Amino acid sequence: QVQLVDSGGGLVQAGGSLRLSCAASGRTFSSYLMGWFRQTPGKDRDFVAAISRSGERTTYADSVKGRFTISRDNARNTVYLQMNSLKPEDTAVYYCAAARAYSSAYANDYNYWGQGTQVTVSS
Repeated sequence: QVQLVDSGGGLVQAGGSLRLSCAASGRTFSSYLMGWFRQTPGKDRDFVAAISRSGERTTYADSVKGRFTISRDNARNTVYLQMNSLKPEDTAVYYCAAARAYSSAYANDYNYWGQGTQVTVSS
């Protein structure tokens, strides 16, 4: 198993930037597909981005493509989400997640989750 702790959320103005971090436990971090999801009250937990075990392949939701960048540092057991050109509709609780899969944009495929970090974008 792996424990995930996500952080880096905060309040920013529209057009601003924020970087989220997710620290994972253990030395098997590189064996997991890592992803970011976000959720607002009363709504589903939506896929944001995912990165392969090696970090060579990334996938993004259409809503964030070109603005967000997911990356990972396997030596530091950390995954990041760089968020640029933020919009009010990006406001949500963001969760990092880990899966024993090669590729997935579905929350149910992810086995482990961080506690969530709040991102609020003001207009």
